[in-house]
Amino acid sequence: MIRHGFYILKLLRPRQWIKNFALFAGITFAGELFNLSLLSQVVSGFIAFCLFASSTYIFNDILDVKKDKLHPFKRLRPIASGEISVPEALVILAAILFGAFAIALNTSILFTVIGVSYIILQILYSTIFKSITIFDILFIATGYILRILAGEAISNFHTSIWLLLTAVSLSLFLAVGKRRSELTLLQNVKGAKIDEVRKTLSHYSEALLDSFSTIFATSTFVFYSLFTFLATPRGLNIGLDLLLPEFLPSYFHRKWLMVTILPVIYGVMRYLQDIYEKKEGESPDKVLLSDRSLLASVIIWGFLVIFIIYFIGG
Repeated sequence: MIRHGFYILKLLRPRQWIKNFALFAGITFAGELFNLSLLSQVVSGFIAFCLFASSTYIFNDILDVKKDKLHPFKRLRPIASGEISVPEALVILAAILFGAFAIALNTSILFTVIGVSYIILQILYSTIFKSITIFDILFIATGYILRILAGEAISNFHTSIWLLLTAVSLSLFLAVGKRRSELTLLQNVKGAKIDEVRKTLSHYSEALLDSFSTIFATSTFVFYSLFTFLATPRGLNIGLDLLLPEFLPSYFHRKWLMVTILPVIYGVMRYLQDIYEKKEGESPDKVLLSDRSLLASVIIWGFLVIFIIYFIGG
């Protein structure tokens, strides 16, 4: 029973739920993270989106069960390995979708519409666009953007266009890194048939994916830098007047959010190192949780963002 419960949990891919923290972007940068009423609504949305995402993972695993059995790692997934049957997976899928919609409808209609859009997007990806080059990467990235928009729908706080562009670039960077790592992995597995495991990989060269990585790593840095420079954080704004003498240049009293560029740069560079030297990156969430340095950079970034917005301001 415990073993079976473990495989049911594995089927939901809880590790992937890390991506859904993007829903908190709106209230965090609006200075409303400690607004308990609003926070509880976003937490409810977070739970609903986790269930929405898990439903698409189950659907994808059912659809790709034959291909997953040919993959060196995906063959260990619950359905591909035979630990959970397809009929049982369909029952689980129906149950979590019911729970997701129950929570979403109680949150907001717009949020529910975005959740439905996410599911439709993932179905289109799994059935059609996964096999079309370029589109397979774009569809993965769009899923990240919908998470941010879902957070906006709940909080009614709009995200800066520069932060949204940062999210677009970062999601494309992660999606390209995922494809680059998959290609490297399959090339190193003797007897692996790349076109049978994932058709689009046979149309991507390493040089092309490397070029894509360079483009989106650069744009992530540029857009985030512009966001931090132009942002006007709102929070407690205690300020630094008590800490910094008035005779210091005014520069020291503003644009502190730009300090968060440093962990972002390190995070991007570290992730590239994981892709090219450690041959990892097929699963961004796995890389994040297994690479202590990368995880530390994300935690430091989060701490700095909250400290600057809610205690310093500007």
